[in-house]
Amino acid sequence: MRPKVLITEPLAEAGIEALRTCCDVAIHLHPSPSELCALVADADALIVRSATRITAEVLAAAERLTIVARAGAGVDNIDVEAATRRGVVVVNAPDSNSIAVAEHTMALMLCLARPICRANAGMHAGRWEKARLVGHELRHKVLGLVGLGRVGAAVAERARAFDMRIIAHDPFVSPERAAQLDAEMLPLDDLLASADYVSLHAPATDRTRHLIAAHELALMQPTACLINCARGELVDEAALVEALTAGRIAGAALDVYPNEPHINPALQQCPNLILTPHLGASTAEAQDVAAVVVAQQVVDVVSGRPPRYPVNVLALSSEEMAVTRPYVDLAYRMGRFYAQFAQESLARVDLTFAGEVSHHDTSLVTASALAGLLSEASEEPVNVINAPVIARERGLVVNEVRTTEVQDLAGLITLEAQANGRTRLLAGTMLRNQPHIVRIDGYWIDVVATGILLVSEHVEQPGVIGQMGTLLGEEGINISFVQVGRQERGGRGIMVVGVDDALSPRTMDRVMAMPSIIDAWLVQL
Repeated sequence: MRPKVLITEPLAEAGIEALRTCCDVAIHLHPSPSELCALVADADALIVRSATRITAEVLAAAERLTIVARAGAGVDNIDVEAATRRGVVVVNAPDSNSIAVAEHTMALMLCLARPICRANAGMHAGRWEKARLVGHELRHKVLGLVGLGRVGAAVAERARAFDMRIIAHDPFVSPERAAQLDAEMLPLDDLLASADYVSLHAPATDRTRHLIAAHELALMQPTACLINCARGELVDEAALVEALTAGRIAGAALDVYPNEPHINPALQQCPNLILTPHLGASTAEAQDVAAVVVAQQVVDVVSGRPPRYPVNVLALSSEEMAVTRPYVDLAYRMGRFYAQFAQESLARVDLTFAGEVSHHDTSLVTASALAGLLSEASEEPVNVINAPVIARERGLVVNEVRTTEVQDLAGLITLEAQANGRTRLLAGTMLRNQPHIVRIDGYWIDVVATGILLVSEHVEQPGVIGQMGTLLGEEGINISFVQVGRQERGGRGIMVVGVDDALSPRTMDRVMAMPSIIDAWLVQL
């Protein structure tokens, strides 16, 4: 009996042809949730794009399902955890649209530099407005790339052909990789102040939501333009409308929006703003590539072979996982912790495994640490399968060391990251079946690595803890615990405060204004 493949959204014919070589293909476009539950009951494989939501309920109705394939880079519409629990492989096509999105970015940049949209509208209306439509050359202009992943790198390569100067901000790209792209790495504020064009290529996370808001727009030059072909959540649309209306920046172009397909009506009335309906990946070539890539993976999985781009992990040795499973979770949390409190450009990551974990295969633990580390940086979903590949693409050197020696602890993971000549360190262990951070840089501490953490470095003096508690109380933020570490009396120390709710930017500004605080970070695990 041939496997049955259900397709619920348009798929390029090249992919369908590849499937029909060994599968029966059923195409039912855009079913309702209840219809989808009925359709998947006898399906062995399911192929979707971005519109079909694969929930736990859908997966529960799919008794024979072995694989869900997303014909695109993301998997945000798929409940990956529920799929993993049911033993369903989830795959995608992460490389399929990089060039298409990069070219769309360049097209929008050219439309901002040369008033092509206005010229076209005028000509169709019978107006010859040559004198009013003087543009600018891209040559010698400064392009600021926020994110140097696959798409950001592809934009950099194309912008060099226009003789543009490339500057970039991405804490998780090594200096060597930046040099290969001829990109000068800068802090975000410096990039915004220096660029003629700012192009966003970052992921959508809690940390990057409204990455470009009123403060950031105020840093940009009045002649500068903003382009977003990444994620709609990156831009505070109200602040952008205000900046464009007031003439604080010269123009902007958006291809993505927070609540697609619904668009903020204020954008449609905004001057000097180009809007396109999420066309970044909409090229015939990208659609063909995505279709063929996911079709081949479906064929591989139903034939008993491993897929090329798996998003979840299913088959793990029970013997190895009995010991390493807790450390896999710990390593991921340590990676995420570092990603949220460090801003330097990474060059090297050293992972040291001590005690019981050192006796086992630590490749999955290392991959999990990298997945956590890169989760705040990559435009595509990062997991233990693709994290080592993405790390190599970004030029990160990853080194593993194992030692059986560990004092007072059953096992210990130490993550040392070298960035801009500075080494930062995290150490973690498992205590009472919970992941703990036990060292941050030179400070020994004991913090359960979960929830929302306010991490601050301060000058040791009486009243520091009380002042922090008072401030958070005034802001209505409840404290669950406080941990403090120091090296010597009167020197520097570190404080980790567990809080029930995330601090607003205004509250973080108040924390930073405290006389004893040197720096502060909000970490969400």
